[in-house]
Amino acid sequence: MKNLGLTLLLISTIVLVKAQTVFIKSAKITFEKKVNQKQQIAENDWISDDAKDKMSKYRTSNWEYDFNDSLSVYRAKPKEALSDNSFFFISGDNTNEMFTDFSKKTRVIRKPINGEDFILKDTIPQLNWKIMHDVRKIAGYECRKSIAIINDTVSVIAFYSDEILLRGGPEGFTGLPGMILGLAIPRYNTTWFATKVEAKNVPILSIAAPTKGKRTDNEKDLKKMIDLYTRYDDKKHPRKIEDIKKEIYNFVL
Repeated sequence: MKNLGLTLLLISTIVLVKAQTVFIKSAKITFEKKVNQKQQIAENDWISDDAKDKMSKYRTSNWEYDFNDSLSVYRAKPKEALSDNSFFFISGDNTNEMFTDFSKKTRVIRKPINGEDFILKDTIPQLNWKIMHDVRKIAGYECRKSIAIINDTVSVIAFYSDEILLRGGPEGFTGLPGMILGLAIPRYNTTWFATKVEAKNVPILSIAAPTKGKRTDNEKDLKKMIDLYTRYDDKKHPRKIEDIKKEIYNFVL
């Protein structure tokens, strides 16, 4: 009887731990996005070496990812701006935003283009992830490493936790057996890592698609957006429309 009691206690403890750590259905995740801007412009000769020496190495910003069992929204934190010592100057609030409906496999993106916000509708991109054996802890969660390729040749390294049920992640990256809490794209000199996970396990009612912005629902509206996006392109060597659209709808906000 004593052994039976110990066994039942052990089973109860395991069930309790799983209930506390595995079934996270809704939460707010804070991500720090870090861009190595010195590395980005290392080969650009239009910026003087003196200016490069004075600029800070990293440009950082903070992003929020709210989700429930089927919806998510990813956006810059309110009043988010580049760090004071950033080389680049950007005025106004960061209005980038991505809403994803996992049940319908669709997403809606609000994207600023030359000072104007546009609303873009899209489907969730599918990636072929290769899950590795490496693990690391991020924001208190054990995460497994995975690798994928975007844009034909660009490697993406992700770390996901299956303790969080939604198969989402920052910047529109999805499709792993859990939430992506760490992301790195070496070619773009950019990383995203969760710094805080506020698990709620209650419905988050404020998750909705962005509405403030110019629509691109028809060909006429889409053409206006593309014309604005390519305003400063070399008109003698125009790019293919499909290449332009691919660039606009790219993963990285």
